[in-house]
Amino acid sequence: MKTAGGSDAAKRRAGERAAETVEDGSVVGLGTGSTAAHAIRAIGRAVDDGLDVRGIPTSFQSRQLALEVGIPLTTLDAVDGVDLAIDGADQVADDPSDPNAAGDGALIKGGGGAHAREKLVDAAAGRFVVVADPSKLIPTLERPVPVEVIPDAHSVVADRIRALDGEPTLREAEGKDGPVVTDNGNLVLDCAFGPIDDPGQLGPWLSQLPGVLEHGLFVDLADVTYVGTDDGVEVREY
Repeated sequence: MKTAGGSDAAKRRAGERAAETVEDGSVVGLGTGSTAAHAIRAIGRAVDDGLDVRGIPTSFQSRQLALEVGIPLTTLDAVDGVDLAIDGADQVADDPSDPNAAGDGALIKGGGGAHAREKLVDAAAGRFVVVADPSKLIPTLERPVPVEVIPDAHSVVADRIRALDGEPTLREAEGKDGPVVTDNGNLVLDCAFGPIDDPGQLGPWLSQLPGVLEHGLFVDLADVTYVGTDDGVEVREY
């Protein structure tokens, strides 16, 4: 369930701006998706120019791209911490009519099915930078929330979500028969709840369901969003 988005130029501006914040000697979380890919490529170019960094990829996709552009890789258990994580989003709560809205900065992620590893790395980072184009910004989150479940639990979890008036759909693979299987060997339920007025309440409820590995609501994790536009980059601090 990948997200259609804005122009590639806007995504590139956001990704490259985020890459500029990477400091020499740092450990960087490398996000997943088309906008994060621009940041990874820009970091790779900086490595070619002498920047000393180690990257922690959040998916097979980001790992392959990082290797392709020459970023040295490591793992969470091999470092003392993550200095900075750069990642995209499928939706970013951002209410222009209320700059101090309580939900601003909450995210829905998981369109590529990598949200479990993304959240692990993003939550470990000293600073989490979101990169996005304007199509991802919305006053109230409303996309279906990806929920990664162990295969034996998918029907039980789906029943529990229906009991909360959610509408779960097992994500089907493209190009092969059967469901999407994550890098962790699990399945994904895309769970529609309509407008999510309180992601901080829904997220913990999903987390406590037996059989759920991780969900795609990222609440109180993002520090800043770089929004690529036709004219440059807008910065949203949280």
